[in-house]
Amino acid sequence: MDFDTYRDHDALGLAERVAAGEVTAAELLETAIARAEAVNSRINAIIHPLHERARARAAGGLQGPLAGVPFLVKDLFQDLAGEPAHYGCRALRDADARAPEDQAYVQRIEAAGAVIFGKTNTPEFGAKGITEPEAYGASRNPWNTDHTPGGSSGGSAAAVAAGIVPVAGANDGGGSIRIPAACCGLFGLKPGRGRTPIGPPLTDMMHGAAVNGVVSRSVRDSAAFLDALAGPEPGAGFHPKAPATSYLEACAQPPGTLTIGYSTRSPLGTPVHPEAVAAVEHTVAQLESLGHRVEAAEPEFSGPGLGPDFLLMWFGQMAASVAEVRAHTGCSEADFEIDTRAMAAFGRATSAGDYIACVNRWQEHARRLAAFHDSYDLYLTPTMAFPPARVGEIVTPAWQRAALKALLPLGAARPLLKSGLVEQMAKENLRWVPFTQLANLTGVPAMSVPLHWTEDGLPMGVLFNAPVNGESLLLSLAAQLEQADPWFHRHAPLA
Repeated sequence: MDFDTYRDHDALGLAERVAAGEVTAAELLETAIARAEAVNSRINAIIHPLHERARARAAGGLQGPLAGVPFLVKDLFQDLAGEPAHYGCRALRDADARAPEDQAYVQRIEAAGAVIFGKTNTPEFGAKGITEPEAYGASRNPWNTDHTPGGSSGGSAAAVAAGIVPVAGANDGGGSIRIPAACCGLFGLKPGRGRTPIGPPLTDMMHGAAVNGVVSRSVRDSAAFLDALAGPEPGAGFHPKAPATSYLEACAQPPGTLTIGYSTRSPLGTPVHPEAVAAVEHTVAQLESLGHRVEAAEPEFSGPGLGPDFLLMWFGQMAASVAEVRAHTGCSEADFEIDTRAMAAFGRATSAGDYIACVNRWQEHARRLAAFHDSYDLYLTPTMAFPPARVGEIVTPAWQRAALKALLPLGAARPLLKSGLVEQMAKENLRWVPFTQLANLTGVPAMSVPLHWTEDGLPMGVLFNAPVNGESLLLSLAAQLEQADPWFHRHAPLA
C-alpha cells in the first residue's frame, strides 16, 4: 500500500482492507516500517524497533477486529517479553533491562490482531509533560519539529501525527495521553480508574491514577482499542461498571442534549494563554450549534490543593521506582536525572501519615467533582494552558539543578519540603498543564479533542471531564464533534 492511501485510513479502515483481502498484514507492516525509517530521525518517536518480531507475526494467521493493523507501544508499562523495558531511564538502558513477560496490555492488543513493531520514547518513568529523556533524547512535534509533542506519551503521539501508525499505545498518570494528543492534533481518551490493565505484576498504579490507553487520529479507533483493552486483570481492586453497549457502538449513538460547564481559569491561579481561551470559546460555540447547553461553571474545591496533592503522589512513586531500579541494576543515585532524584528524595522525606492524608484529600476532590456532575454532564477546559513549548523550554533552571545537586546529598529534602517548596514546584512545573491532573486524582475518564489550531499552525486541544463510568458519553460526544468539525484529514506538515 502506498503511503498516501495508508495515511488516509484509520486503524479500523486498514483492518477492513485486510479482512477484504485487498492488502495483507505483511504489506501494511512494510508500509509502516518504511514510513518510520523515512521520518523517525526527525522526530525521535521510536526508540526500540521490533521489525523482525513483527514480520514473523504478520506472516501468520491473525484474527480479531484489528487484524493486521501496525501498532506501536510505549516504553512504559506496555512490556513485551524479552524486549527492552527502559522506561526512559539511563540506568535501565545501560543494564539492557528486558521484560520478563508480556503485560496484559500487550496480550489484549495482540489478541485483537494488531501487529506491534516498535516501542516509543518517554520521559524518565513518564514523570513529565514533555518527552526529553537524557537516555534517548527529545522527541519532536511533526507540526513543527522545534516544538515538543508533549508527554509523557510524546513518542507515540509524534508517531501518529507523522503518519507512521494511525493509533499508538499511551498511558496517563497526570495527563500523559491528553497532553500529547493536544500538542499533536490527535484524539486522546484517558479511561477511568481500573478500566484497562496496568500489569502484571501490578494491578493498579498510584491508586488507579495511572491508566493505559491510546492516542489516535479518529474517535472510532480509540473506541475500538478501548473495547479490546477494557476489563480488570486478575487481582485488580477496581472494577468499573461495564458499558451498556460496546464503546465502538457508543460512537454511533447521539449524546442527546447535554449540559456542560466550562472554565478557562487555571486551578493553580496561573496564567492561561489567549490561544487556550480561544480553543474553549471555539468549542463552546460548536457545542451550542449542536444544541447543547453550555455555561460558565467549575467544581467547588480548592484548586491550589490539587497541584501539591498530585506532586506528593508522584514523589512517593519516584522514591519507589528509584529504589526498585537500584536494587535491580546496582546503579547509583547519579544514574538518574536530577529531577527524578529530587522527586525521589522528597518522596523518601514524606511521612506515611502525610502521604495518607494526601490520599484522603483525593477522595474529597472526588466528592466535590461528583457534586458538580449532579448539575453538569461534562466539564470543559483547555487541555493545556499554553501552546506546545519549544524543545528545551520546559527545563529545571540551571541554578536550581545546581542547588539540588548540592543540597540533596546533605539530607535537605525534608527541610525543603517544609519550606513550601512543593507549592512552588506545583505552580512552576504544572503551569503549562494545570488542567489534566483533576481526572487522575479523582479517577474519572477524560478526553482531549483537537478542535483548535493556533495562528502559528500548532494544535491546541480542549479537555472534557466526565463522571465515573462516563467513557461512552465522552466517545458519543467526540464522534459528534468529529463529524461537525473534522480533523482526520488535517495533516501535520511532516505527514
